[in-house]
Amino acid sequence: MAEYRLLFKTSAAKELATLGTRADRNRIIARIRDLSVDPRTRGCEKLAGYADRYRIRQGNFRVVYLIDDGHHEVTVYKIADRKSVFR
Repeated sequence: MAEYRLLFKTSAAKELATLGTRADRNRIIARIRDLSVDPRTRGCEKLAGYADRYRIRQGNFRVVYLIDDGHHEVTVYKIADRKSVFR
């Protein structure tokens, strides 16, 4: 299985920089790195109404991302607290 390239929207990178504590950010980064090996990892859920968009949970935070199997890319769209991620 080929590894996927990780891409971040500028807004997602800014959201990550301002999230929670350093430990929270490190856990989220580790979880995102795991997506490069297996983007449909255990615990991911496909979002209704979006083509190939998924979300994973890490504590109280959610990561929304798109999988492009043709180019082997995972694009992170949003990283936010669970209460506000889908607004």
